Amino acid sequence: MSRRSVRSVLALAALSAACLTVSGPASAAASTATGNCSPSVSVTGYSDALDKTTYDGTFVGNISALATDRGGRLAALSDRSALFGLDRKTLAPRSVAPLADEKGAALDSEGLVVDRDGTYLVTSETEPSIRRYDRSGARILDRLPVPAALQERARTNASFEGLTLLPGGRTLLASMESPLTGDEVNRLQTWRRTPTGSFAPAAQYGYRTDPNLGISEVTAAPDGRLLVLERGFTAGVGNTVRLYAADLRGAADTAGTDTIGSGTRLAHKTLLADLAHCPSLGAPAHQPQPNPLLDNIEAMTVTGRGPHGALRLLLASDDNQSANQITRFCSLTVSGR
Repeated sequence: MSRRSVRSVLALAALSAACLTVSGPASAAASTATGNCSPSVSVTGYSDALDKTTYDGTFVGNISALATDRGGRLAALSDRSALFGLDRKTLAPRSVAPLADEKGAALDSEGLVVDRDGTYLVTSETEPSIRRYDRSGARILDRLPVPAALQERARTNASFEGLTLLPGGRTLLASMESPLTGDEVNRLQTWRRTPTGSFAPAAQYGYRTDPNLGISEVTAAPDGRLLVLERGFTAGVGNTVRLYAADLRGAADTAGTDTIGSGTRLAHKTLLADLAHCPSLGAPAHQPQPNPLLDNIEAMTVTGRGPHGALRLLLASDDNQSANQITRFCSLTVSGR
């Protein structure tokens, strides 16, 4: 689909600037229906309008991370080394930048933060690593130091999956998708901002996922807690996606701990919603799913506030360029009470 075609389709499937509720015709695979997933979480819409489209010759899919900056602009990261700028109201692509490492090779890019100066912090699962790119995405400005244990003991394709900047902008946090070799639980690694504006490794925490699930994304809430997406897949059954709130207060610093397990004080987590319990909103599914609204959800960002302090979230799925999966955006509201 051409750039103009993508824009025309998405213009019909616009997201409201006020509440990011999806609207549009049935042909754009969108819904304005809403419903409760749990007492604290409601789903306010979805859109498949970007599914199997292209922009400036780049496939729009494989979405693994979302981020917003202070101006409300939205960025989407593909794990095939593409950084998209999306229109905040319509999700229409406005720009795309190919990302590469220092040798020009593609990244397995999974986590994204727009820093205070508008530069991009991007994780790659390959090493794992975190690089800082300029505002165009064309130039590497910095590469953050990563503790040796995370590099040496990370499981293949299961390292830095999530990335977020904590309130105040002084602490960066990356989540490991799976435990390190020898560990029973996942690790959350932080970096503290230095006087030069870069980041140095700091405290580390343990987080226990539900059985057979991994961490697909983390996003900081304004109150300092983490919103954590836990995700898994079972052939013939489909995806499991659960949204948790995690509190690091009281958790032990595991930076100097070789092995962490049941004896370690871990981050405390509270289930907000199992997305299988959300209303389906009439969404289609291309493979078995416990709820047709579900797919391989990997991306999440806070897009604003609603009444009574509620948080508005935007989620996106990674379709892996597969005919059986969908690039889908879903909007949620999380109660502030």
